[in-house]
Amino acid sequence: MLRAARAYVRVVDGFNRGLGRIIMWGIFVMAGILLWSSVSKTFFNPSLWTLEVAQFAMVAYYVLGGPYSIQLGSNVRMDLFYAEWSPRKKAWFDAFTVFLLIFYLGVLLYGGLSSTAYSLGYFGKEFMSFYGELITAFFTGGPSAAGEVIGFIERSPTAWRPVLWPIKVIMCFGFFLMLLQAVSELIKDIATIRGETI
Repeated sequence: MLRAARAYVRVVDGFNRGLGRIIMWGIFVMAGILLWSSVSKTFFNPSLWTLEVAQFAMVAYYVLGGPYSIQLGSNVRMDLFYAEWSPRKKAWFDAFTVFLLIFYLGVLLYGGLSSTAYSLGYFGKEFMSFYGELITAFFTGGPSAAGEVIGFIERSPTAWRPVLWPIKVIMCFGFFLMLLQAVSELIKDIATIRGETI
């Protein structure tokens, strides 16, 4: 197996493992938010922010924990025949199905980038050029120049009205990491098919 492929797998797996181990503790963040929501509704004035922050925390927990879940193979499988197959046959099947996962994650990332551009005030169809303008403005003129490129910031239609671009950026980052992890899994499957180990 190529040295570059081995390095890719080592870097991607290491980063996603580290991030996943940190994100695992996010369950306690969500529990704390929901506990405060219950307490504030029972004893004080209900907090407007708790339900939405809990939803945002759940999205971050799920999306940023996804790459680690792929790495561990803890995603849901139709295990009727798969469990009885040899490791090489499993690798052949996984190498085929990972292309479907890569396509799906690519569509999710494309939609996420489009939605993030919309939340930053870009309403056209060429959202990648918007990101190019935004990055160029930031590096040439600083945050104030980037602020001039950004349009009307999208907010949630709830009473609390938080801006939505931060959670959309987190979603795009998670989709990108899942895409990188899927490619890592493909490389590992190809190595198994060839009788090599990574």
